[in-house]
Amino acid sequence: MAKIAFLGLGVMGFPMAGHLITKGKHEVTVFNRTPAKSKAWAEKFGGRTASTPQAAAEGQDFVMACVGNDDDLRAITTGENGAFAGMEPKAIFVDHTTASAEVARELNAEADKRGFKFIDAPVSGGQAGAENGALTVMCGGSADAYAKAEPVIAAYAKMCKLLGPAGSGQLTKMVNQICIAGLVEALSEGIHFAKKAGLDVNSVIEVISKGAAQSWQMENRYKTMNDGKFDFGFAVEWMRKDLSICLAEARRNGASLPVTAVVDAFYSEVETMGGKRWDTSSLLARLQR
Repeated sequence: MAKIAFLGLGVMGFPMAGHLITKGKHEVTVFNRTPAKSKAWAEKFGGRTASTPQAAAEGQDFVMACVGNDDDLRAITTGENGAFAGMEPKAIFVDHTTASAEVARELNAEADKRGFKFIDAPVSGGQAGAENGALTVMCGGSADAYAKAEPVIAAYAKMCKLLGPAGSGQLTKMVNQICIAGLVEALSEGIHFAKKAGLDVNSVIEVISKGAAQSWQMENRYKTMNDGKFDFGFAVEWMRKDLSICLAEARRNGASLPVTAVVDAFYSEVETMGGKRWDTSSLLARLQR
């Protein structure tokens, strides 16, 4: 059993922190910017709450975080009453935020100065994966820190792997989002085409999902897409944040991402349709206007 702080109780962090108690049997203290969310979590899972990230981090073996973006991450780590000020030597900070590789390297360097370890560990699997404890976790950091953190992360992960030094987890998450963007657009166009051609979409998917066109998106999203329901899973505004990170990194490293850039523009159109909070499969709604 480890002593753990968890910072950020959104749709992902709330169940992830819960699994640390229910599955991991760890001792968990949580912090959230909205205290009511921390209180609700503690009432459900029986853990403790803290009034600041620093207070949550004090005396802990691990500090996990899952917040919104680079600025949020800096605020809870090195900002006023940030977690880094409360962490002890040999502790490990595990960041599950989808953020830039740049901020991961920055915080890793700051952690080294202070005598503890930092792992960037963004996740994939969405809200359902978090609730079911079946996330995929992509990690960057030192091998020794990862070896200690992996058994703790296992409470909410079905797959966890070290990909390289600091920033590698975030870079891998970018690859993940690049691949998803293209897949969802292709599936949207396929369903749209099938409808225009007068085909039965359910029958078409039944056939092609057994062949080379099969994907997680096809298996898990085509029915709701076909029904015009887009309130499942990862929101468009979150995907646009992630794609902006991908495109910014591509400008730095020289990668060419033409499809990703086009799909990001398509998501911008979905936002203008009122779909900021629709899930990412709502690219179909754009085609069916």
